Amino acid sequence: MEALGENLETMPRVPLADSHVAELHKLGSECSYSAGEMVAEAGDPMDRFVYVLEGEIEVVDPWSGARLSESSLGPTQFMGEIGFLNAGANFLPMRAAKPTRTLEVPRVAMLDLMARVPELSDHVIRVFSARRRNQFEMNNSAIKLIGADRDAKVQKVEQFLSRNRIPFESIDMDGDDSETIAACAIADHKPSVILGKDRVLDDPSPRAVAQYLNLDLDVCRETLYDLLIVGGGPAGVAAAVYAGSEGLCALAIEDTAIGGQAGTSSRIENYMGFPTGISGADLVYRGQIQAMKFGTRFAMPRTVLGLTRREDGAFCAQLDHGDEVCAKSVLVATGVQYRRLPFDRLEDFEGAGVFYAATDMEARFCHNTEAVVIGGGNSSGQAAMYLSRSARHVHVVVRDGSLAASMSSYLTERLEADPAVTIHYNTEVTALHGEDHLEGVTFTTADGEQHIDTRALFIMIGAAPNTDWLSGLVETDEKGFVKTGAEVGRETSFETGTDGIFAVGDVRSGSVKRVASAVGEGSVVVSRIWDYVYRQPAPASTV
Repeated sequence: MEALGENLETMPRVPLADSHVAELHKLGSECSYSAGEMVAEAGDPMDRFVYVLEGEIEVVDPWSGARLSESSLGPTQFMGEIGFLNAGANFLPMRAAKPTRTLEVPRVAMLDLMARVPELSDHVIRVFSARRRNQFEMNNSAIKLIGADRDAKVQKVEQFLSRNRIPFESIDMDGDDSETIAACAIADHKPSVILGKDRVLDDPSPRAVAQYLNLDLDVCRETLYDLLIVGGGPAGVAAAVYAGSEGLCALAIEDTAIGGQAGTSSRIENYMGFPTGISGADLVYRGQIQAMKFGTRFAMPRTVLGLTRREDGAFCAQLDHGDEVCAKSVLVATGVQYRRLPFDRLEDFEGAGVFYAATDMEARFCHNTEAVVIGGGNSSGQAAMYLSRSARHVHVVVRDGSLAASMSSYLTERLEADPAVTIHYNTEVTALHGEDHLEGVTFTTADGEQHIDTRALFIMIGAAPNTDWLSGLVETDEKGFVKTGAEVGRETSFETGTDGIFAVGDVRSGSVKRVASAVGEGSVVVSRIWDYVYRQPAPASTV
């Protein structure tokens, strides 16, 4: 299956071309570091491109202060990973292992050079992506999570980091190795999030970690964006790519994780170009890298609570925590979310046995237990196949008597042939059981009730549009999906009845609820947005 980047261990080391280094000399300045001097601390913003002229830079273990690995950076190599494109923060400290001389270029100047020299851009992004993959898979980070399986707040942080492909280390509180014992001592033997060497978050949340990583951007500075994209699923990220490539000053806001509902899919096999499959998170993450390459900025996790229109025609979105961001146009790409079923104590079990995604993180909680998946769509089928690798057995609960109308045939055939999966047709889950954690569920059929012992229930049913924040500025259908095109008297399919507001993807009334369709809509709509923005009296915005 495809991954988010190449394998750093097998990737050939290729130095930058002499002509590219010459361009760096024009834009940057030389710096010197003595042996043992820090080049960057964990949490420091990646505000400069660091190219090694002579000497050696090593990665530092943020806990012990010792060298983290045998690998290091020498002459002709450069520091950084993919977060550089979005002004992110360093995940790990970097230190001069010997007297070192570097060439350092300010980030904005480097991005401008990469935009002008595509060969250089390709080289840098290829290395950056491989490094992010390596850090993520090796759990190399200054962020440590303790007891995510026991605390809903810590689990939400882990979901945010995992789905955004941000490196972190997850520690089991029952471990007896020296690192676990030391970390638990710092956290006072409670489920916690530790940043750096010993900073324990008092109230763990995705936003607190995002602020540490500089992902919660200063979106509210005095900037009028050309385009505000609300939603970071396939449609929103595709629009972000094309908006940046067409020169629009765009900001994409996502309240949870890049990928949207598609990001919860562990394996997508019917998307063109990936014959061996790719996870939804990795697919959309690749698009995010492209968008950042073209200058589109991302801010997360931020929630848009409302939308107003100023007298000059610009739109202002009210964000959580009292912030506001304004733009000349708005693209609604908030997609849909799985419906919460009317179970007693459902909220008590969310994060304690009840999940709405089936990624690597959730699969860890399925070991030594049976898993139950509610839903008959492709997402539930993909989840069942993925979870069958770790759970003792997977039960798929389908209210109807067939999957033919809701699930791709290749998935249905695999589920029916897999001895580790049982499909329960004409069945509903009617009750949840447990004290502090889910311990079982009740199945109800025409023949009676059946109790299943489980500590992992996955709800993947229904599609509720995320449109309440639009504050009545656009027309929606009876289910809350945004009306566009001919329904509201517009020429193109993605225009709403309000000038300057567009809608794409699953949130749009009448759209085909597939990843490929969402990507196509997000790509096509940008030309119309460009026309609208450049008809406005003010010139295009710049950051």
